[in-house]
Order: sequence, then structure tokens, then C-alpha cells
Amino acid sequence: MSLTLTALSPLDGRYAGKVDPLRPIFSEYGLIKARVKVEVEWLLALAAEPGIPELAPFSGSASARLRALADGFSVEDAARVKAIEATTNHDVKAVEYLIKERLKDDAELGPALEFVHFACTSEDINNLSYALMLRQARQDVLLPKLDALIAALRAMAHEHAALPMLSRTHGQTASPTTVGKELANVIARLQRQQQVLMALPMPGKINGAVGNYNAHVAAYPDVDWPAFSRRFVESLDLDWQPYTTQIEPHDGVAELCDAAKRIDTIAIDLCRDIWGYISQGYFKQSVKAGEVGSSTMPHKVNPIDFENAEGNFGIASALFEHFAAKLPISRWQRDLTDSTVLRALGTAFGHMLIGFDALQRGLGKLSVNPERLAADLDASWEVLAEAVQTVMRRHGLPNPYEQLKALTRGHGITAESMRAFVESLELPAADKQRLLDLTPGLYTGLAERLAREI
Repeated sequence: MSLTLTALSPLDGRYAGKVDPLRPIFSEYGLIKARVKVEVEWLLALAAEPGIPELAPFSGSASARLRALADGFSVEDAARVKAIEATTNHDVKAVEYLIKERLKDDAELGPALEFVHFACTSEDINNLSYALMLRQARQDVLLPKLDALIAALRAMAHEHAALPMLSRTHGQTASPTTVGKELANVIARLQRQQQVLMALPMPGKINGAVGNYNAHVAAYPDVDWPAFSRRFVESLDLDWQPYTTQIEPHDGVAELCDAAKRIDTIAIDLCRDIWGYISQGYFKQSVKAGEVGSSTMPHKVNPIDFENAEGNFGIASALFEHFAAKLPISRWQRDLTDSTVLRALGTAFGHMLIGFDALQRGLGKLSVNPERLAADLDASWEVLAEAVQTVMRRHGLPNPYEQLKALTRGHGITAESMRAFVESLELPAADKQRLLDLTPGLYTGLAERLAREI
């Protein structure tokens, strides 16, 4: 039986192929590989420190062999770590033993074995590993998907910058906008969160069992360990966290999750709005040959991509919210509740990735229905009441708001009745003619310009 049919999670079942970019990052293999990289780089850093005379600097070939172990780390190598873990019952210790196993026969590296994982607690390795994983996910997966979504929305915003559309505030007819301007609003929100996401620090620490360099100082009291720690963390292109307990406090992870959740929320808002516009007939969806919209109603073309996207963004948001609330909390100097929670980071990113793909697929099927947009506008002449009463205010006419309220509220307004009211006003000829020429479709303010400038 296919493993995808028996998978517990849809990320490894129905949606397995859609989350492949995340597997090398957040899988067990990805975590183990990141740990090996941190352990190797720590050993190399120790060897380069003059204050540790027992560990001579490595030759170029020895350094290359170490980095090849990390860079070329394979799924088979990870399987060996898991085999060792079956005995140690400790995942990070199994990584240490794997490295020692691979180096023991090397004439130069063999004598350095006891400096593998030197003065480290498991969390020194884990926090840096997760920081590297999150940085990679942000740069290689999340930001490119966000860029692609913004680009697709921008193309639509520019194409439909001038196409008028009736607004609906509180679900009621309101001052018209354009299709492009409404999409531009979403782009602006996503761009802001994109900037926040890119600017977030990715903190990391390597300072021992309770953050005080206790073992470090016991072994080498003359080394400036905080300075050494900072150089090491920053050499990984991470941000140094100087004050911690046993664990890096995860505030940076929480900030990243909060930013991801806000992106999800904006995407859900977009999905719901487009879903509503499809139901209003403002957008049509292309039909895919052989696709069934309903098991019993043959006529239906359901907005399934937007519904799928909304659902997956919602799952991702719920997980990100839990991560942000839980991870910064640890009892005293350390508890293990963060360990199991961190392992689920990939699940949140997986559902977010599926949401992005579904939303893009849905946008690709959309076409605007200008006739339906125009019909709604032509049936909503009451929206010009705002324009008329504002011009009346400019010229000091009495009770402009109240007059238009009496004319429009609860009454059917036609082009003829609105123009008759304007004709009755004592306005300068140019302003009166401008109002007489105005239609709901022309009353869009600077919407076209704003849509083109995004």
C-alpha cells in the first residue's frame, strides 16, 4: 500500500509533493545535518583559538575533511546517527558519537576527538541548528513564495487599475473603487510584512549548561569566552544572544512566527474577499477539463483553491500562534517542552506553503467580469451622494448631508433622480456640470493612480 495513503499527516500524504522544498530543512534528516554542521564548525573554531594549546590548528586538508562531513551529510549518514541514538537514547549525543566515529582513524583529527562537543550542552547545538534551519526556510522557501504572490497580485493590480468596482462597506453599497486598487491594498500589506520578516534577527547562543560558560572557564580560564562565543555565532551568519539560561529564549523564533502568522492572516483576508467577489459574479473562474465542481450539481465551478488556501493558512496560523506563545516560556533554567514543539515548525511552514500554492493557482484561474461590475455600479447611483454633498459643503449650501440623506436613504435612486437633484442646486456652472457628468463608474478618486504606483 502506498505510504501516502497511510500517512497520518496530509503533509506526508495528500500534499506530500507540494512540501518537498521543506523536507531537506525541517525533516529529521535536516535537523541532524544542521547539528553536524554546528558541531563541525565549533571544533574548527576551537582549533583556531590560541588560548587552547592542547588543540593545534588543523591543516587545510583536515579542515576540508571536516566541512565535507557536514556539507555532504546524507540521509544514510542520518540513519547511522539514528542507529547510534537507539543505544544512547539521546539525539545530540548520537551526533557527537557519529562525528567521533568518522574521525577516529584520521591521523590529524583523531587526537582531537574529545574536543568534539567541547563544553557544550545539547541546547548549544540545538538552538543554533534550528536558527540555521529557520534562516534557510525564510530565505529559500518563504520569501520566494511571498515574492511570487506579490508579483502575481501586482500584475493583476496594474492590468485592472482603471476597472471600476462597487465598494461594500458593512456589506452595503459604498463609494466605488477599482479592482486594481483593492489588490494594491493587499500588496501594500504583504510588502510591509515582507520587510519585517527580512529584518528579523536570528538569535543564537553557545554558552554552556546555564548560560554562564561554567565548564569553559573551568577548563580555560584565560580565554575570553563571551567574545569567542560571539565570533562563533556570527560566523554562522546568526545574531549573538549574550544572556540566556540553558536555552536560547526563543524570542527570535516567536517573532518569526508572529510575522508568518500576520502574512497568513492577510492571505486569508484576500481569500475570503475573492471568494465573495466570485459569488457576486465579479470574477469568473476558468474551467479545467474533467474537473468536477460538485458531486451532484453539474453546473458548479467552486472556488476550491481559495477555500483550500484559507484552510491551510488557518492551520499554519494556529501553529505559529502556539509556537509564539509557548516557546519563550521555560521553567527555571530549562525544561524540555520546547524540544517537542520545535520539531513541529516544519508542519506550520508546510501548511503555509500549501496555502501559497493554492492561492496562486486560484489567482491563475480568475478572469474579471466587466459586465457584472458595470451592472452593479449602474444600479447604485446613491453612491454619488457623497460627492454631491461634499461639493455642496464647499460652496456653503445649507444642510448638504441632511438633504442627501433624505434623498437617498431607503429610497431607490436612479441616474435621472440624482441628476434632477443636482440641477436644483445653486452651484457654479462648472461644478454643477462636473456632478452632472459623474457616474458611479467614474467616481473612483485616485484609485487608478494608486493601483499603478504599487
